[in-house]
Amino acid sequence: MLDLSGVSRRFGGARAVDGVSLAIAADGITGLIGPNGAGKSTLFNLIAGSLALSEGRIRFGAADLSHAPAHRRLAAGIGRTFQIPRPFAAMTVLENVLLAAQRQTGERPFANWLTPGAVARQERRNIAQAREIIDFLALARLAGAPAATLSGGQRKLLELARVLMAAPRLILLDEPAAGVNPSLLETIIDRIRTLHGRGIGFLIVEHNLDLIARLCSTVHVMAGGRLLASGTPQAVTADPRVIDAYLGGAA
Repeated sequence: MLDLSGVSRRFGGARAVDGVSLAIAADGITGLIGPNGAGKSTLFNLIAGSLALSEGRIRFGAADLSHAPAHRRLAAGIGRTFQIPRPFAAMTVLENVLLAAQRQTGERPFANWLTPGAVARQERRNIAQAREIIDFLALARLAGAPAATLSGGQRKLLELARVLMAAPRLILLDEPAAGVNPSLLETIIDRIRTLHGRGIGFLIVEHNLDLIARLCSTVHVMAGGRLLASGTPQAVTADPRVIDAYLGGAA
């Protein structure tokens, strides 16, 4: 369970996130929606550790991550993607995914000289795992291609592949539908469902309400930095407060 208690973030005198408290099931698919400027991205960055809290507490299971840096949150099981993927353009798809492997023996000083066999064995395991992930995400034919040659949708899949290489329990997806063609979007939706079936949870920030309705069992709505409503996709999109804030009063 990801538990947020009184989470706030100030920028000068403005509160981008103002006292948000909510619980997110680590094994569910949860949506986070709201109009532009609602505070969704700021809250996302607070959870991921890209921004520091002004007030409040963030716990994941038994771990208090309120002041933990991003790499400690990843080690605790929280991975994240970005709205605009920024892969290492000159490196291949496979190399980009391999970079995300955690606790690599070869990164320790002198390990390559003292235990070369252990380093080589781990590298072979990592390559096999990376290829399995790439194949699962329909990128196998592009494994040797530079990331610069990928389409926007393929870069979204590469973002997800890099996160999966770190073996998270909860993945924060930042607008997975943005800039993705309908065919690749169906692939992304299918893979999210499959990963959820394997026990991985998701928190999804998204403007595409169709994707939210198809994937999420619970949706939280933000407006003006605060939590406005929570419930099923059908319940929140029928809430007059949500219609007013999110859809500008258009029914």
